[in-house]
Amino acid sequence: MNFLLAIFRVGKTSMMNQYVHKKFSPHYKSTIGADFVTKELQIDDKQVTLQIWDTAGQERFQSLGAAFYRGAECCVLVYDVNVLRSFETLNTWRQEFLKQADPADPDNFPFILLGNKIDLDGGNSRVVSERQAKEWCDSRGNIAYFETSAKEGYNVDEAFLCVARTALANEQGCDLDNYFLGMSESLSDIERKGFCAC
Repeated sequence: MNFLLAIFRVGKTSMMNQYVHKKFSPHYKSTIGADFVTKELQIDDKQVTLQIWDTAGQERFQSLGAAFYRGAECCVLVYDVNVLRSFETLNTWRQEFLKQADPADPDNFPFILLGNKIDLDGGNSRVVSERQAKEWCDSRGNIAYFETSAKEGYNVDEAFLCVARTALANEQGCDLDNYFLGMSESLSDIERKGFCAC
């Protein structure tokens, strides 16, 4: 099951490393082209192997996108809640993904949005509100949204579980609304924490 992370300098690599290796490094190292990791997990009674692709956010690497985007079952868009420009470019990244991945049903291709770095400066440097992000998601077909901190590990596992379930549903050709209907019990805890569940 493939999915990928997109956008520039927002903590994608840190998010991926926190999820897979439970590690955070404060040292920034730009992704060149793409990198990927795998993680095995149990979803319901099914063993799933995730391939998580971390694509370079710099424009000069966008032409490589088609090679990495095709075959993805879900796309995770990540932005920095402290950098307005990263939020403002979400539409561009979303459209670029759809153009290069060329999914059979682009209107219903699953995306998940992660607002990262909520831990920075105790939240005082935040420029994109949770409300703004949720409105953006709602206007694009109720995209699932999570606020995360790759540094602290906050909501990282919950977000990737949602990504995995979404990718699995897409891979199986399920109607996502019906697929998640039976998961209301496990998702109610997530919803109580104050962020969107998928």
